[in-house]
Amino acid sequence: MKNSEILELSTEELSARLSEERFGLTKLKFAHTVSAIENPSRISKIKKDIARLNTEITKRKSTSASETI
Repeated sequence: MKNSEILELSTEELSARLSEERFGLTKLKFAHTVSAIENPSRISKIKKDIARLNTEITKRKSTSASETI
């Protein structure tokens, strides 16, 4: 997921996408533990997507908090 795609999402969509990505990461880790997955680099890509989503959510929260002050 690119940053431009993340910026286009609303805050609710970001939260929903974050929970989906976390669930997908859990499933992928489990599948990798049971038997080797075909492309293990997907795990790091999903982790990076989760970090990007968290960063954008935090940025929006801090922006809205600074606007109220």
